[in-house]
Amino acid sequence: MDSVILKDAYLRAARERPSLGIDTGQRVEVTIDEARTELARVMSRILHSLFEDRYGPLVGSLSEPTITEILKGFEANLSRSKADVTLVAQELLDRILPPTSKKRR
Repeated sequence: MDSVILKDAYLRAARERPSLGIDTGQRVEVTIDEARTELARVMSRILHSLFEDRYGPLVGSLSEPTITEILKGFEANLSRSKADVTLVAQELLDRILPPTSKKRR
C-alpha cells in the first residue's frame, strides 16, 4: 500500500515537472541575499504576530528592513571576527609550538 502511494506521488511530481529537476538531481542553490531576505521576512512575521496588539499592525512591515540591515551587519562583523580569531589562534600556536618544532612538521 505504501509503495503504491509513493509511486503515485513520484509519478505526479514527474508529470508536474518541478523546477528543481527530479530526474537530474540538480538542486538550485540559494544566494546569501535571498536567504537573508527570507529570514528577515520570517522574523518580521513573527514580530508582527507577537507585537501587533501592543504596538500596532505596522511593526512587522517596519521591522523587515531593520532585520535585514542587522543581518548584514552581523555578517560583516562575523567575517572580521573570523579573521581576528584566525590571527590569534595562529599566534598562540606559534608560541606553544614554535615553527621549528618537530611536532609542527
